[in-house]
Amino acid sequence: MKDLKNDLFLRAALREPIERTPIWLMRQAGRYMPEYRALREKAGNFVTFYKNVELSVEATILPRKLLGIDASIIFSDILTPLESIGMNFEFREGEGPVFLNPIQKPDDILKLKPFKKEDVYYVGEIIKGVNRALNREIPTIGFCGAPFTLAAYMIEGRTSRDFKKAKAFMYNYPDAFKELLDKLADMLIEYLNFQIESGADAVQIFDSWGGYLSPDDYREFALPPIKKIIKGIKRDYQPVIHFTKGVAGFFDDMITSGADVYSVDWMIDLADVKKKLNGKAAAQGNLDPIVLYTSEEVIEEKAVSILKKWGSDTGHIFNLGHGLMPDMEVKKVKFLVDVVKEKSIR
Repeated sequence: MKDLKNDLFLRAALREPIERTPIWLMRQAGRYMPEYRALREKAGNFVTFYKNVELSVEATILPRKLLGIDASIIFSDILTPLESIGMNFEFREGEGPVFLNPIQKPDDILKLKPFKKEDVYYVGEIIKGVNRALNREIPTIGFCGAPFTLAAYMIEGRTSRDFKKAKAFMYNYPDAFKELLDKLADMLIEYLNFQIESGADAVQIFDSWGGYLSPDDYREFALPPIKKIIKGIKRDYQPVIHFTKGVAGFFDDMITSGADVYSVDWMIDLADVKKKLNGKAAAQGNLDPIVLYTSEEVIEEKAVSILKKWGSDTGHIFNLGHGLMPDMEVKKVKFLVDVVKEKSIR
């Protein structure tokens, strides 16, 4: 932490004094950037892209160069470690990830192989490469998908609007489903520890699909393995960020996970988040990404409103409630970053 030139993000995450609100954005290296599209074309396909250390480092540092954000999140994918345990998938244009061997019955869980960090060596090299390329200007964030989100993909076999196969499996075979979640938690502890060993300054757990559950099911299935992961992470100063999309209905449960930072979407009021956290953890969020399709006046108004909801004390990291989209304008994203930097000075 001491070797960072700009450690605002870490100070906010650890609720230490800050001179302004730090900002980074989910999916900040993405197809909305012409420079990113050029790198992706060079790589050939998405999997080749995130396994190519040189190109992934270049993609990761683009937002620092073009937007001036306060933290880099490594260019990778939440599905990356699943290949090591025997899940085969490919990314198809217009469809996203498609699994060639989805889990269809409890016995399929027994076929999963032990995770080996050597299989994802390139993730560690990307982290090291980013730290070198940016000369420790800003913190580097590593990440993983949450066990429920990964299990939902593994059973459903692809992205879904309702994850009916995954949820039906969960209801029909609750013990087997919990066994799968537990296996994934063990894998992710090892995976995140490897990222921290490689030089990650923070890690984020993405529970993109946890919000599809009822509060009871969230408490029974999604939350326990996240608690296990957070407890199992070996760290010095590195904060853990817990993001669950659609968490408004069970935020009180989410904030028992043991994370240092809770990342929330736009469907919950940030003032309520602050009140519930009561100084015991930091918050991240929570602008609706759709605001970036509007005028600069609206972008500024909405950003300032979020800053006011938190107030002038530390413990808030500005972010979106979900990721940037491919057809957004770089100049508007940059405008948002500049507004947050300017309007949040203490």
